[in-house]
Amino acid sequence: MNRGKKAVLALEDGTIVQGWGFGACGKAIGEVVFNTSMTGYTEVLTNPSYNGQILVLTYPLIGNYKVHPEWMESHRIWAEGLIVREVCERPSHWKGEKTIDEFLREFGVPGMFGVDTRALTAKIRKHGVMKGILVTYTGEEPNIDELLGEVRKQPSISEIDLVAETTRDEIVRFGNKDDPKVALIDCGVKLNIIRSLLKRGLSVIAVPANTPADEIRDFHPEGIVVSNGPGDPAVVGYVRDTVGDLLPDYPTVGIGLGHQIIALACGARTCKLKFGHRGANQPVKDLETGRVHITSQNHGFVVDADSLDGTGLEVNKINCNDGTVEGISHPELQLLSVQYHPEDSPDPYGHYLFDRFARMVRGR
Repeated sequence: MNRGKKAVLALEDGTIVQGWGFGACGKAIGEVVFNTSMTGYTEVLTNPSYNGQILVLTYPLIGNYKVHPEWMESHRIWAEGLIVREVCERPSHWKGEKTIDEFLREFGVPGMFGVDTRALTAKIRKHGVMKGILVTYTGEEPNIDELLGEVRKQPSISEIDLVAETTRDEIVRFGNKDDPKVALIDCGVKLNIIRSLLKRGLSVIAVPANTPADEIRDFHPEGIVVSNGPGDPAVVGYVRDTVGDLLPDYPTVGIGLGHQIIALACGARTCKLKFGHRGANQPVKDLETGRVHITSQNHGFVVDADSLDGTGLEVNKINCNDGTVEGISHPELQLLSVQYHPEDSPDPYGHYLFDRFARMVRGR
């Protein structure tokens, strides 16, 4: 990789990391998080749930199979910046159209390489996620004190409505209009969720996250999907209220942030994890069947298990690593709600949630 650009990362605790720049020249500010996936960097970068975050990839070599538009989970890169150990200089893939460097430059996203990403990850695991600022440059070195002052003034992720930045602007319909219809509340939906619904013979009406419940009812859907998305679920009370209004009347599925919003709508609470779950190898145990699924995840908040008393919600899935809530159900509601991403499941049986939801919609 051409080392014509330099890069510096400043963390709010005063840590300074020097490296080389790639992608766009510029500045990125956000919460610094890590992802342990060994493949899928295109999908990760374009996942809207990474809005507001600077992404560290723990796998040491990134970019070796290029980038193709079909692998994107949205229309753009959402991660604020990217930090990797090494960028592949000679990528090769029969379908790849552009390098990771070209991909970042296309969307104005700065990247940094030549960094000990394992050490940076260990620091985040020990001290928790923290705010950071990443600068790539070719000329004069930026003033470190100014960078630290800037990052420390930034609001926390729990003070920003990232869903409002990420949701779509208008209603969009997908699929055959004669198929059973579901309304998808778009908090930052991944395209593979929509593809998974269409594959099961459902038509989808994707609506902006601030769409009122009455307007959603006017579409006469047979089911409701509350999508994944970025940020703190407690910030988006307007989505919580909409979901709470709709829950008693429709089969509902929640994924990621949508799962957390459903819990809030039922009276539970959410809390922030120290460093989150981000990767493609998270083991989840289904308490109903005893089966363990290997799942893809990307979240920094979870449903607080201690807050479920009196809500009617029951935990039906847990994370095998730390025991956190990965799925909830309700004895009186047609509800499927999971913290992980079933549409990206590395487990061959992990897509069953969409099959169950399609049966619930048709059964209604």
